[in-house]
Amino acid sequence: MRKVEGKTTGLKPSELRALERIYRRRVPPKEVITKELARYLTELSRQIKRQIGVIIDRSGEICYVIVGDHREIVIPDLSRWRRGRGRLRGLRCVHTHLKGEPLSQDDLTDLALLRLDLMAALGVDERGLPGGFFMAYLLPQNPEGRVWREESFKSFYDVDLDFQDFISSLEDELQRDFSALEVDGRERALLVSVVPRGSSYPIEESLEELKELARTSDLEVIGTIVQRPKALHPRYLMGSGKAKELVIKALQTGADIIVFDQNLTPAQVNALASLTDLKVIDRTQLILDIFARRAHTREGKVKVELAQLKYLLPRLVGKGTAMSRLMGGIGGRGPGETKLEVDRRRIKDRIHRLERELRELAKGRWQRRAKRRRSSIPILSIVGYTNVGKSTLLNALTNSQVQVEDKL
Repeated sequence: MRKVEGKTTGLKPSELRALERIYRRRVPPKEVITKELARYLTELSRQIKRQIGVIIDRSGEICYVIVGDHREIVIPDLSRWRRGRGRLRGLRCVHTHLKGEPLSQDDLTDLALLRLDLMAALGVDERGLPGGFFMAYLLPQNPEGRVWREESFKSFYDVDLDFQDFISSLEDELQRDFSALEVDGRERALLVSVVPRGSSYPIEESLEELKELARTSDLEVIGTIVQRPKALHPRYLMGSGKAKELVIKALQTGADIIVFDQNLTPAQVNALASLTDLKVIDRTQLILDIFARRAHTREGKVKVELAQLKYLLPRLVGKGTAMSRLMGGIGGRGPGETKLEVDRRRIKDRIHRLERELRELAKGRWQRRAKRRRSSIPILSIVGYTNVGKSTLLNALTNSQVQVEDKL
């Protein structure tokens, strides 16, 4: 029997068994939830005086049973249900509200961040029976900029919705929006600058340069966001609420990646990445990506890869249980390494190998330099800032065919 998620401490064995039995039920694909299951949830919720939630997939299988406290439930890691661009996750959440209250802001935020098919709250009346019913779903892009729509019913039994047809139509609309945006297959980036109020940091100039860097890295910039908090938040750079709003906007506009103008600490990268499946990078990572694209010599490629790995290593963390499953555990060898530990060890090994190779390449470079000095051949270098015309000048002077681009 699969385990019940959430706050199970203090529950009686009989109550736990009653919760576990929920996994045996199935919901017809055309229904949000059956009347029988709804009544079972509300009666049990009133009995244990805690919210109960179920995560249901589109085939009607119950993937998770969750217990919260009297105010909320916490949805577990859903990363194994991957969503495609423009698609929902294929899961809906239905949970009880002991006081019959509407969906909370946290409920709506979870709907948007997790790209759920539907978020629904089932009111519990004084007899423990289903009361009011509240639901919300995501909207395609619209002129008003609304992210979701809420609907409410005085009685759960008033709900008349063919869920299968509804979700199919909704996802078709969402997919059409995203298909219209996919012109050349490039990744779509949302640029973000977070600068404290009163700072003299040149926001506009820096963002313009970041746009050019993104273009050089073959990203399509779909928008920029500037946040001016009183002070930088140590965890999210901005407040947690603003960080969630940012991620929701990125998801709604079809972004694949969020690029911060400011350098992020490992803790900040990990905190922001924990909010979403989208990639989160900073200016330094973007520049390293450009270097990786431009490196042609073996030494250049080694240096760039080494810099990328050293930058990545402290930012490598497990993301929920999906990134910390055991890799060993036979006999007396202990639990073995986690996936995270294996990744870290491999990166450290790769760094050591690259450092050795770089030392060997440096020896060869020193020998070639000494040979040039002995031959008395003059050496000329063209030095200048990025995109000032070094390659153009070289081609003009030597009739070379070095690639020239108007990019940083």
